[in-house]
Parts: sequence; C-alpha cells; structure tokens
Amino acid sequence: MKWIPLFFMLISLNCLAQKPTIYGIGDSTMANKVKPEENPERGWGQLFPMFLTDDIKFDNRAVNGRSTKSFIETKLWVAVYNVLKPGDYVFIQFGHNDGKVTDSTRYTNPHTAYRYNLIRFVNETRKKGAIPVLFSSITRRTFNKEGVLIDSHRDYPLEMRLVAQEYNVPFIDMQYYTETLEQSYGPEKSKKLHLHFEAGVIPYYKNEKYEDNTHLSVEGATAVAKIAAEELKKTKLDLVKYIKL
Repeated sequence: MKWIPLFFMLISLNCLAQKPTIYGIGDSTMANKVKPEENPERGWGQLFPMFLTDDIKFDNRAVNGRSTKSFIETKLWVAVYNVLKPGDYVFIQFGHNDGKVTDSTRYTNPHTAYRYNLIRFVNETRKKGAIPVLFSSITRRTFNKEGVLIDSHRDYPLEMRLVAQEYNVPFIDMQYYTETLEQSYGPEKSKKLHLHFEAGVIPYYKNEKYEDNTHLSVEGATAVAKIAAEELKKTKLDLVKYIKL
C-alpha cells in the first residue's frame, strides 16, 4: 500500500505543472463569434486573451443567448465544473438574457433564481479549488434623445453586487466602466463600439442595413476586454501576474 501516497503525490505534481485556466461563462457579449473573417461582431471574451501572458489559458465557454438558467439547464455549467482544477478561475457574466420576460427558458427573477444561480456558480467553483470572479453586464448603447445613457439591466447588476459582497467574491463592475466608455464616445461616435452599418457595406449581413446596440464591434470588444484586464489588475488576485498591459 506504499504506492498510494506516491500516487497522490504524482497527481498533485501534475496539477501544479499544468497551466491555470480561466473559464469564461456568460452570454453573447462575452462569447466567441463564428466566421470571424466575415463577421464583424466580437465578444469581449474573444479578445481578452490579447491581454494575457502565455502562462495561462483562457477557455471561453460563453454562449450566445444564454442566461444563468439556460446555461445550467443546457449542461454548459456542468461541462465547466467537471474540468475545473485548483488554481483555475471562472469569469461569470450574466444578466442580458435573464431579463427576457417573454422567454420562460431563460428568464430569472433577479432576486431569487438569478441570485441563487450566481451563488451556485460561486460555491461550486470554490468546491473545486478554483476562484470565481463576478462581472456585471456590459451596458447597451441606449442613449435617449437628450443624450442620456439609460440603464436597461434593472436589478440584475445590483443583485450581483450583493452576492459579491455577501460571499466575498471579486467583483468587476463592467456596467459602470462600459457606461463610462459609451459616454466618452457620445451618442453618435459610440456606434463604432457596436454594429452599425449601411446597406452594402458588410456582406455578412446580406448587404442590408444593420443596427445593433447590444453587441460589440472589434473596436468595442477590444476596449471592453482592456477594461476587464485593467480592473482585474487592480485586484489582489494572483491572476494579476498573468495580465499584460
């Protein structure tokens, strides 16, 4: 039976030798996009690796259209949970689709189901020895006619802040920082952060006029990914040594 301690020692050494991995879980604003050579849309998680050293991996598991509820029910969360190892990170950003009141497969009450789904992500991540980080949803480009940027996420970012405080989870307030970004561009120039194209400009959109104030262009996703990296750099996480700015 002397081989048993040696066996576990070898497993431990193997784990230490592996690069840590950051898993991104979230919705389309974070997700990788198909056909990047044709498609002008990007998720900020798709471009986040440009701000990381080669000593850590970024595995973006965010998926278009997912809420906390649908991410769990479609088994996307268990697929991440099963591969988590000590020293990994899970970046958690949901809210856009949790507010879909016309879709029972995605909608969550922010103060009940959404809250408890976030708590589940946090607790199960920690159970595997990994580190959760909560990110509030990025803002939509929703300027009114007076040029005021209007909030469209209601209580979801608030509930995430409360979970972060109660469970002592690192929290990156992407809503605030992206609001600041949008406002710095202004109502008209902020279109460059998103997907605004006249007919005939982008073949991917069948040469039709296209306007999307939620999803990000390359410029927008790069700027948002940089914000995430800058704010993470300010934390006390060991992760900061892997961020290059």
